[in-house]
Amino acid sequence: MAKSKKRFVCQSCGGVSPRWQGQCPDCAEWNTLVEDVPATVFSQKHDLSRGGRAVAFEPLNAPTALPVRKSTGLAEFDRALGGGLVPGSAVLLGGDPGIGKSTLLLQCAATIARGGNDVVYVSGEEAAGQVRLRASRMGVADAPIRLASETSVRDILTTLGHGDPPALLVIDSIQTMHSDTIEGAPGTVSQVRGCALELIRYAKETGCVVVLVGHVTKDGTIAGPRVLEHMVDVVMSFEGERSHQYRILRALKNRFGAVDEIGVFAMAGEGLEEVANPSLLFLSGRETALAGSAVFPALEGTRPVLVEIQALIVRLQSGATPRRAVVGWDSGRMAMLLAVLESRCGLNFSSAEVYLNIAGGYRLTDPAADLAVAAALVSALADKPLPDKAAWFGEVSLAGEIRPVAHAPLRLREAAKLGFARCYGPAGVTGIGPGDQYRGLGQLANLVDQVMGSA
Repeated sequence: MAKSKKRFVCQSCGGVSPRWQGQCPDCAEWNTLVEDVPATVFSQKHDLSRGGRAVAFEPLNAPTALPVRKSTGLAEFDRALGGGLVPGSAVLLGGDPGIGKSTLLLQCAATIARGGNDVVYVSGEEAAGQVRLRASRMGVADAPIRLASETSVRDILTTLGHGDPPALLVIDSIQTMHSDTIEGAPGTVSQVRGCALELIRYAKETGCVVVLVGHVTKDGTIAGPRVLEHMVDVVMSFEGERSHQYRILRALKNRFGAVDEIGVFAMAGEGLEEVANPSLLFLSGRETALAGSAVFPALEGTRPVLVEIQALIVRLQSGATPRRAVVGWDSGRMAMLLAVLESRCGLNFSSAEVYLNIAGGYRLTDPAADLAVAAALVSALADKPLPDKAAWFGEVSLAGEIRPVAHAPLRLREAAKLGFARCYGPAGVTGIGPGDQYRGLGQLANLVDQVMGSA
């Protein structure tokens, strides 16, 4: 047997280094390399073509019963999951500290327990008394949940093995769990991987739904090895700004449903409240039309959400370098859009400071937001409000063309439902209803003419 060699594993990206360094050579993070005990390496080569058991293969079209989903009791949570929790699945929920992960799962566990199901809630970060205080504040203290404050995976699985498996097992959080068969402190790469593997195996063997709460790093990714996201069936992200009341539950991976579905919640005094119509939440306070404000029908999975895009242009008198500040959108894409407006439309933004904000703390990734952002920028530059009760969507190319985007009729229906009588988008789009409700724009210059009032 060869001698074991020391290795150091990055807690941020999982990269392996033969020696300790202050900075990880893979992800450039500082002070993230921790010594890890590698698996035993045998110098003698082994022949794996014999000595094992025969594997039974099955045809691809063999009859299989569809799993019966279990509702969480929260319609927005079910929507993000694709219809509910699947028995035997493993769900990983990540989010910033204090965003409301434990609150959401406690509400979900209480609803399922009140429905006559056995629910186990294991907290590795808080004492049982702290969890009970939160449950009392939320009004769910009467729910028949089995509560424990424990960090040993062996003790948890041994206790659960003495009776029937629960319908739901919540582990808060996976970074606090440890296994006595693995060397290292809780939270290290080997501990997180090993503990998650044992809990996922328990879920597959018993049909229990296991929900793992995961910490996130400073850049928003789930802490621990990347393989953790590959091991589970569903990866969800709980997003939002703590200064705003809304929270968005987003599915990043789902083996049982569509990804990019979202559920919207609002933080209240007694916990999280569901927001059935998020467009009303993000458009609140739009009583009068103002310059630099445009409404964009965004699409999250299959759900259209209307959000407000705000722009501000400040002319500089001196030769100082103008600022470009963006909140809620890609700053590189705004720089590209400003370049197209200057080059193709003859507008001058080089001597002005440009500020762009997505109202309500919403974060946009949809490329169809280009036209709405351009409309807000041109409106702010001209100091003229856009047409009242109008929405804008479309992707802008480097040539100044407005290109079609996906699900235009769905965006238009959502805008019409909230009273937006007019919608501007790419020209040549079919299946979008009456012509006076939709107006197509072929070039970005047509938008400038529309805002400036010369067309």
